Amino acid sequence: MLETSVRLLRLLALLQSRPDWPGPELAGRLEVTTRTVRNDVERLRLLGYQVHSTPGAAGGYRLGAGRALPPLVLDDEEAVAVAVSLHAAASGTVTGIEETSLRALAKLQQLLPSRLRHRIDAVRAATVSVAGRGPTVDAGTLALIAAAVRDHEQLRFDYRDRDGTAGPRTAEPHRLVYTGRRWYLLAWDTARADWRTFRADRIQPRTPNGPRFTPRQPPEDAATHVLRGVGSTAWRHQARVRLHAPLDRLAEVLPPTAGLLHEDGVLETGGDSLANLAAFLGTLNVPFTVLDPPELRELLHSLAVRYACA
Repeated sequence: MLETSVRLLRLLALLQSRPDWPGPELAGRLEVTTRTVRNDVERLRLLGYQVHSTPGAAGGYRLGAGRALPPLVLDDEEAVAVAVSLHAAASGTVTGIEETSLRALAKLQQLLPSRLRHRIDAVRAATVSVAGRGPTVDAGTLALIAAAVRDHEQLRFDYRDRDGTAGPRTAEPHRLVYTGRRWYLLAWDTARADWRTFRADRIQPRTPNGPRFTPRQPPEDAATHVLRGVGSTAWRHQARVRLHAPLDRLAEVLPPTAGLLHEDGVLETGGDSLANLAAFLGTLNVPFTVLDPPELRELLHSLAVRYACA
């Protein structure tokens, strides 16, 4: 039989790995009796862990959330995943989280065995992050928005438009969407009575939040709606272009903010000018057909003549 301290760590790891555990299954995993499991659960409770139990033959155990964060028991793969994620967060797009992520990463690395430190160092040495090149958003703003989404509370905030003008808004938040470069909020704008996409880095929350609301569903899923907005309708010129390449190839060359790509290869995109749109399509290095607008087709024709002369 395992020593009590070792058995407690194994029991804690099992309880953290999934929400519910039947008592007999825990006993089988630990190779002890169900009575020993009950005694070990009591020991965990004395150490400050919130372990809920259900009596009876079909009863079981669930690890609850306590007032303080208890020690976590991670296996090798989980420890590597957490360390890599913390390293990525330290160079990400959330303002103020860099130092906190580095402190947590330093604590974790002090406890890792050398074999895991070598694996993490290899990933870090082979990785270059460019996430920080985009605009950053305050971590407190993200947390406040996420809480309003969860609690179905109206958001009151000042919003800065693309031209720099700011004004008050009231919206019913639906989802936060991260495109890999920017954070967006999809919400129902109460004044405009329509769905709107807001860049989170341009949101300055006002407190307190507004009243609770009954959630409504957008006409399409949040990610699709945001990608359609940031890739096409938010621009001065919108375009529909059929890309003649396999979808997996297009997934490699198209950034998330390029627009909405349909299963038939049609890309809904846009740009501040037709010249910028033409230049962007040229960088994709795939054959394409402009469906509309006709002005973009005319521009591409004139460019083709100019390039041919060159």
